[in-house]
Amino acid sequence: MFKTTDKTTSFTVHDLPMSERPRERLKRFGPEALSAQELLALIIGRGVSKKSVMTIAQELLVKFSNIKAISEATLEELSQIKGIGLAKAAQIKACFELGKRQDLEPELKDFDIKDPQSVVKAIRASIKDKAKEHFKLILLNPRNKIIGISTISIGTLNASLVHPREVFKDAITHNAYSVVLAHNHPSGDSEPSEDDLMITKKLVEAGKILDIKVIDHIIITKSGYFSFKEKNLI
Repeated sequence: MFKTTDKTTSFTVHDLPMSERPRERLKRFGPEALSAQELLALIIGRGVSKKSVMTIAQELLVKFSNIKAISEATLEELSQIKGIGLAKAAQIKACFELGKRQDLEPELKDFDIKDPQSVVKAIRASIKDKAKEHFKLILLNPRNKIIGISTISIGTLNASLVHPREVFKDAITHNAYSVVLAHNHPSGDSEPSEDDLMITKKLVEAGKILDIKVIDHIIITKSGYFSFKEKNLI
């Protein structure tokens, strides 16, 4: 039960028993142990009259169905939830944007992409052990130096997950001169699937229209890789 003192008191995470507070649970068990609701509650921070912060977090999940949909929601859509004004909505958007940028480590800044092995070296550590397929977009400047790495989708690749609009959105935003596509195969088999071939062809054509060249598409496994460029498929 949440504690209240009067009808206008705002609920915060401090109204929860000490052992159940998201912040305390994060401190004791790490962020991986927290539910999506708890993580959202930590970002939101405080509830409003007659509505706890945990309730607001839960309403976000119910309204948008999943974390991905929340991350893609506009400020206006997020602020439709009572207890989330534009300021809180901006905080939520900022947190998701930081998460999207986490793959660009400091040592990758100005990293030269000279060949497929350079791409593998740059991102293998971040995706080789993933249980699901992670589709990455590596943004390059005119000198083939990395200016950003975006995670486009997580899950088995198909046309609905990897749409040109989503793939090239970050490339356009960051004024990328060219891009390299990359994803992992958890199975360990580096050979491209029919979906891989179809998606690559579609994205190469889209890149031509946008004047953003797709230099290569690389499939990465724990022990090897497959380069579409090396195999003359791009």
